[in-house]
Amino acid sequence: MTEQITEIDTLVVGAGQAGVAMSEHLTRLDIPHLVLEKQGIAQAWRSGRWDSLVANGPAWHDRFPGMVFPDCPADSFVGKEQVADYFAAYARSFNAPIRTGVEVFSAERLVGRPGFRIDTSQGGIEAQRIVAATGPFQRPVIPAIAPQSQAIQQLHSAHYFNPQQLPEGGVLVIGAGSSGVQIADELQRAGRAVWLSVGAHDRPPRRYRQRDFCWWLGVLGMWDAAANAPGKEHVTIAVSGARGGHTVDFRQLAHQGVTLVGQTRGFDGDKALFHPDLAENIRRGDASYLALLDAADAWVARNGMDLPEEPSAREFLPDPACVTDPLLSLNLAEAGICTIIWATGYTTDYRWLKVNAFDDAQRPQHHRGVSTEPGVYFLGLPWLSRRGSTFIWGRLARCQIYCRPDRHSAPVPALPAVLLTVFLKECFDANSYPYSHV
Repeated sequence: MTEQITEIDTLVVGAGQAGVAMSEHLTRLDIPHLVLEKQGIAQAWRSGRWDSLVANGPAWHDRFPGMVFPDCPADSFVGKEQVADYFAAYARSFNAPIRTGVEVFSAERLVGRPGFRIDTSQGGIEAQRIVAATGPFQRPVIPAIAPQSQAIQQLHSAHYFNPQQLPEGGVLVIGAGSSGVQIADELQRAGRAVWLSVGAHDRPPRRYRQRDFCWWLGVLGMWDAAANAPGKEHVTIAVSGARGGHTVDFRQLAHQGVTLVGQTRGFDGDKALFHPDLAENIRRGDASYLALLDAADAWVARNGMDLPEEPSAREFLPDPACVTDPLLSLNLAEAGICTIIWATGYTTDYRWLKVNAFDDAQRPQHHRGVSTEPGVYFLGLPWLSRRGSTFIWGRLARCQIYCRPDRHSAPVPALPAVLLTVFLKECFDANSYPYSHV
């Protein structure tokens, strides 16, 4: 029996926020395409994050243009289920051609003619172009230093849902980005003894001079900051929309009962070992915080804006004892720690994409999302071209893919450069959406 092959101009793999955004633009330009998703639309928001998670940006910011979050105040931080519902509703609004429950096994270049052959759980597909929109959060990363002991439960933050799922006892949370600090805070408020391992990080103010930090990054041009060299683009950000949104303050966490320790360097039997870098990591986080305040103050002065001064934002709590006299080792059993949560991030998973589009470290090789492999595009990666590339509105903005000659022997036209020129103006003009929001 002859296999039925689906033929399509452009195949988008992944129906999270990046894939939905790309589908909207392709639909707008009448480019035939298909979006494949292994689970459901934005399913990671529903099943791959903890129960109380909310968006880290306010509703006026963390959305697509032309569609607000229903029944949500503009300055609120939307819960994860509402976020997933929003993406699904947005996809329905333009009849996105999304097939859910379809796993992509492999994609490789056709032999002797342009295009790609894609094998899926529902048959074969041939496409002229592939947009890899699966994003950066595909495989949870647990460092090799993790102890081998069976006496303690270990899980990645991707598999943490609520305090009740954990065994009784204390918890060591390793990683002080947004996930780590929010989980540590939740566990401490639930009555758990919590130790938080703090590495290098930036910690922006949640609000300053009556504006959210997302607004400040917009008017200061920081969302549009260009990407660094490959391998140097990642900085851990400690920010929270929990409990109405607040500035992450490690000193405050310590004063409320969380024990801070430095970056984890390894384990020796029942002992966790920490670098003597806690005070320096906090100091550097303070420096990033103060730098944003300074930039905001300078912008207000230049533009003559009537935004009230906020000198209290520059006042810090005194360093707690765990910072001035830090632990360098901790006996887990003696401390009553029964769980380690690794809030240590994710990595990509492009094992299905069997083309010459990656460097020796398996990082995608691309320029602003356009792969070195003709006909392949990447979307949704951090710092794809700008700081904002990985955020909801930024993923829509970064759907702009530049025209380039395809170097294949039988040329395949690149996706049009016209994608989203108008949106980029809307997004980064301080007098229009979204930075006019008060």
